[in-house]
Amino acid sequence: MLTQSLAGLPSFLAYFATAIGLLALFLLAYLFVTPYREIALIRAGNAAAAASLSGAILGFVLPLASAIAHSVGLLDMTVWGLVALVVQLLVYLAARLLLPDLVRDIPAGRIASGLLLGALSLAVGILNAACMTY
Repeated sequence: MLTQSLAGLPSFLAYFATAIGLLALFLLAYLFVTPYREIALIRAGNAAAAASLSGAILGFVLPLASAIAHSVGLLDMTVWGLVALVVQLLVYLAARLLLPDLVRDIPAGRIASGLLLGALSLAVGILNAACMTY
């Protein structure tokens, strides 16, 4: 009985490790694209940076979870995870067009900009996840 229960463990570990790797890649890419140092800002108590980065992480992880649930294999999941990564980077770039002062607002702790960026990231992530189900 226990052997049957653990039969999927190798697949779980492969998918989980790949997902964590994709999350780390996303964080590196996102932190590279943003011109401000979000981790340092968050450590200093900047709520705008925390809201925007949190929304971006959730906006990436939701479609990644959908890709895991609906993929036909590890490579398929990885490809769709990379699609989710690109989509989230595009959300940030679009937000910069929508809010030209974003690069100053986040470091200044203007929570409204951080919340809007986080909400846009999350909203597009939810749409992205839904689109991956087909």
